[in-house]
Amino acid sequence: MFRLVLWGALFGLALNVQAASVSVAVASNFIAPMRKIAEAFAQETGHQAVLASGSTGGFHVQIKNGAPFEVLLAADDETPLRIEREGLGVEGSRFTYAIGQLVLWSEQPGYVDAGGNILRSSKFDRIAIANPRLAPYGSAAVETLTRLGVLKDVQSRLVQGENIAQTYQFVATGNVQLGFVALSQVISDGKISRGSGWIVPPDFHTPIRQDAILLVNGKDHPAAIALMKFLRGEKARAVIRSFGYDI
Repeated sequence: MFRLVLWGALFGLALNVQAASVSVAVASNFIAPMRKIAEAFAQETGHQAVLASGSTGGFHVQIKNGAPFEVLLAADDETPLRIEREGLGVEGSRFTYAIGQLVLWSEQPGYVDAGGNILRSSKFDRIAIANPRLAPYGSAAVETLTRLGVLKDVQSRLVQGENIAQTYQFVATGNVQLGFVALSQVISDGKISRGSGWIVPPDFHTPIRQDAILLVNGKDHPAAIALMKFLRGEKARAVIRSFGYDI
């Protein structure tokens, strides 16, 4: 019995020695699913994913300035490509981990109709979008407004958030009546959890491909490599789909 207890203790010690942490820069629209993925990752591997949430553009600047991130989960596919070309990411490690979905959303139940026709009305004073020059969800929102032929009509009522997280806060707090946000921010159990919204058809805008890349700081780090592999697995993909992303 003593030998079994001793062996178990030594085995647990070995696992603890092998376990490590990985520093992950996560696009703000993906922080909620990534928290769940990190929990599953820790349970399966023993490694801890230490998450930082923010704008992809901001992370790019930080990485160029030496920030010790080991994995980037971007809100687009252009930034990881640029990082790879700049020698800041591991060549060949990029892949699309999720395709984002845009939703026109309001905190008020019954306010946004199923076809987004409210955009052609005068029922709102302001509408929030993420900065289209910095955020792919903002760019997709502009494309959608253009597709619907209402961009000029709502131009004077646009309120820009620095990123999709700030844009969501504008609407969630009621400071702005409606806005274009990420579906992942308002979904629960496969449906919009509160308020009202219109999920924008994917062909209304350029696909929001979100790429991951292994950064040079993590190229020889087992935990970083393990996380990149885990993100491709079915456990992570199930979480990603549950938050309204395509894969």
